[in-house]
Amino acid sequence: MSQFDVIGIGNAIVDVISTAPDTFLDQMGIEKGIMQLIERDRAELLYAAMDGRVETPGGSVANTIAGIGALGLKTAFIGKVKDDALGQFYADALAQSGTAFPNPPKGVDLPTSRSMIFVSPDGERSMNTYLGAGADLSSQDVPENVFAGGGLLFLEGYLFDKDEGKTAFSEAAKDMKSAGGRAAITLSDPFCADRHRSDFQRLIAEDMDIAIGNDQEWMTLYETDDLNAALAKAAAVCDIVACTRSGEPVWVWANGAQIEVPVKTITPIDATGAGDQFAAGFLYGLSTGKDLETAAKMGVICAHEVIGHIGPRPEVDLLAVFKEQGLV
Repeated sequence: MSQFDVIGIGNAIVDVISTAPDTFLDQMGIEKGIMQLIERDRAELLYAAMDGRVETPGGSVANTIAGIGALGLKTAFIGKVKDDALGQFYADALAQSGTAFPNPPKGVDLPTSRSMIFVSPDGERSMNTYLGAGADLSSQDVPENVFAGGGLLFLEGYLFDKDEGKTAFSEAAKDMKSAGGRAAITLSDPFCADRHRSDFQRLIAEDMDIAIGNDQEWMTLYETDDLNAALAKAAAVCDIVACTRSGEPVWVWANGAQIEVPVKTITPIDATGAGDQFAAGFLYGLSTGKDLETAAKMGVICAHEVIGHIGPRPEVDLLAVFKEQGLV
């Protein structure tokens, strides 16, 4: 029996969220709707300029793991934080939410990572991320015993900016598969797909059973404007390929077939975490033996819930929603 149903490895980031008009973004030189990497001095400047800050333990995969844990599975998140105030906050918050954090805060040089997220009136999120201690994760930070019994491993593209992260991912995927489990990855961002194209393509082909991304990420990864062509290339080397499409039906490719699941279009209050929570519902479905269509429907429900409020994690009992809709 596996120790954990789903284990995530990613950048342990404290999300600092506030609302901001487009004029503020222009004044501060923030490019709307994308993730920008920033240095420590700029991180401090933006933090001081935020109004009504809400701080939560974040990071793309950590948000997904929290969503899966809220649905009742045994979860663990492996990230790296400094033994500072934000690092202790991060570890304590995960423990309180029921997610194991096997790599406790350490006395490392760089501060705990943080991302200043400005939510504009149309719900778009503009992320300004300082990659502190979290970006230095290596194989030494991944305890081998967490993979005992298998389960599902979920990895995030954001950690590919350093070679140590790439190595940690490949080794962790091999350890999980040796234990009888499966490995999955999220592409994270078009800029990640562009920066690490060859590494992502290799990882998806050689080490991953499941790959998740949005339409822009997939087309960037395979350098084409034809989404079908991009997904076909991915599906030729990876068992399950999922694509979210910003309000359009979700596509899942597997075993030579394409599944389409509609979404209910709404104007988001905050799009932060939409992709993360789609992954939570989708991976929950796969981990509990659901068929691909049901798993994708679960992902759509989770994404729909999270864009209806500020913050990247669910605020309602989504398992109860699944039951109401006959999915479990």
